[in-house]
Amino acid sequence: MAQLPTIGLILAGGLARRMGGGDKALKPLTGRSILAHVIDRLRGQCSDLLLNANGDPARLSAFGLPVVADSVPDFAGPLAGILAGLDWIADHRPQTEWLLSVAADTPFIPNDLALRLHRARAVAGTQLACAASAGQQHHAIGLWSVGLREDLRRALAAGERKLGRWTQTHGVAVAEWLSEPIDPFFNVNTPEDLAEAERLAADRA
Repeated sequence: MAQLPTIGLILAGGLARRMGGGDKALKPLTGRSILAHVIDRLRGQCSDLLLNANGDPARLSAFGLPVVADSVPDFAGPLAGILAGLDWIADHRPQTEWLLSVAADTPFIPNDLALRLHRARAVAGTQLACAASAGQQHHAIGLWSVGLREDLRRALAAGERKLGRWTQTHGVAVAEWLSEPIDPFFNVNTPEDLAEAERLAADRA
């Protein structure tokens, strides 16, 4: 199947408590930021890329991407970031129907992510798809129909914060990747994870 135009959203709006705060996506990995690795992996799969981040967007200006902040206050989690991305598409790319979200701390995102998620949701006939590996679904790494944004807005206003719970109410297709030799959805949450990512990256070189 031909891949449909898709905007990529990199979710960098968290508080990074386990990393000691700050922007963990800006931590160095093999001489470049984790975020730079994510951008490189995603750029060829999407028609445009966005960053979801809160606070002063100037700190991310070197990446040359639009930065969209949560419209829901108090760091409401990835669902709020996804809504911000869907709203940006509606305002700036109204002919685009799909958003691909990834976490900013996943430097090994697979090169076929968008293609396989589109294939999975087309086969299942759903408006949502998410990635999985090692038997675990990664709800923040997924494909979202822009047509769901008002429903998502209502859910957030009603207090919904659980990404997986909200997607299940609509039906979500799942595409699974092998977790060996490297789990493509390995995420860097702690200094120990960052050291492990360095080791994994060295093994891939």
